[in-house]
Amino acid sequence: MHGDVDRAREALRRLPPEGLFAGLGWRVAGRPFPIGRALADQFEKLGRVLLKFYQAAGLLYRHSCEGRQPAWVAQWLERGKPKALIELQRAAAFKHETPRVIRPDILLTEKHWVITELDSVPGGIGLTAWLNQTYAAMPWSGVESEQQSPLGGASGMVEGFQSIFGPRSNVHIVISDESSTYRPEMEWLCRQLPPDRFRVTSPGSRDLAGGDAVYRFFELFDLDHVPGAKDLLERAASGSIFLTPPPCSLFEEKLLFALLWNRKLRAFWHRELGEGFLSTLMAVVPYTWLVDPEPLPPQGAIPRLNVTDWNQLGALSRRERQLILKISGFSPMAWGARGVSLGSDLSSSDWSAAVRKAIQQAGDHPYILQEYHKPRRVATAWYDPDAGSMVPMEGRTRLCPYYFVAGEGDDRRARLGGVLATTCPGDKKIIHGMGDAILAPASVGA
Repeated sequence: MHGDVDRAREALRRLPPEGLFAGLGWRVAGRPFPIGRALADQFEKLGRVLLKFYQAAGLLYRHSCEGRQPAWVAQWLERGKPKALIELQRAAAFKHETPRVIRPDILLTEKHWVITELDSVPGGIGLTAWLNQTYAAMPWSGVESEQQSPLGGASGMVEGFQSIFGPRSNVHIVISDESSTYRPEMEWLCRQLPPDRFRVTSPGSRDLAGGDAVYRFFELFDLDHVPGAKDLLERAASGSIFLTPPPCSLFEEKLLFALLWNRKLRAFWHRELGEGFLSTLMAVVPYTWLVDPEPLPPQGAIPRLNVTDWNQLGALSRRERQLILKISGFSPMAWGARGVSLGSDLSSSDWSAAVRKAIQQAGDHPYILQEYHKPRRVATAWYDPDAGSMVPMEGRTRLCPYYFVAGEGDDRRARLGGVLATTCPGDKKIIHGMGDAILAPASVGA
């Protein structure tokens, strides 16, 4: 593994002095994470499906507001949101807008892979751009050069991010205090882009001019703590500036997957997605329920769970609790591993308490329940700078493809820029970026 040691050392040497995450690090790999040609080909096509899903979800929300689809769709998506935000996201300027960066969280399971959620305000853009650039520059011998080339290539992430703003000449990346951990990676990304066009801007900056573009690197639940956010969103609604992701909270809700699985909406999804795209999603999105405490009819039962009341969920045995309970969105608990409960990993009392909390908070902070698909174990290794050697590790991996949506109207296309692989130690059941995780770009591999 001498070659891997040299490459890992080179990766560490290339790290920018200020790092990529404020105060946080990760374990460095000696080579990209291999996913195979078949999965790489699937990822190349997946962006089209996810863009169409977002477009259909936006249409479903608008039709629900207009009375052309069930009213409960909009009611659930608007729960806990301030009136001003609801009015804003219904503005004509955002009618056909979807997030321009789409990042699914994908787990590799024993049999296949699953998309557990979509992130419309994702971290890791600059990090993945740096990983792709760094590992693409590593020396490889012969056929390895193509096999180990990061998906998206050395510049796919940088070019993809640049493409989402079209011809707009000034782009401001506005980062909130809540998202400040990611400021170094976005500053690094800006240094790879035309300096007279891209800049990281503090919230409340007065440098915005008409016709400028803004990348919103803060979630909508945090609006009250972002200086100048109200003015920023109002200017976007008036068409004075271009804003992405749009201030439409539905795209920050995990309950979109529950709507996808709701049989009462099956005809809508079939019509808007088509048989092919719908089948693709149903094959990789775990069955998802919305935790709705409304009483069922006397003979009613919740599909697949065989319970007639959500309170009965708390009494399921550990074997029956291969389930994930998590807050849908619009909360600081809705990202990372916060606000996530794995049923099979909790005691009966802790699981019951989590269920009660989800039921009690349904009015303001909806929760979803999702079938848990256990990630498979993979063999990998990381570089220990103290020992000067690679350390084998058996872990579980999450793959995050980054899709960048460029173009307008019917010409919009989602292009894969790169794939971030996060491998956590095998004893971790919920995978997320952590200090003992290995972060690497994905490649086809040998």
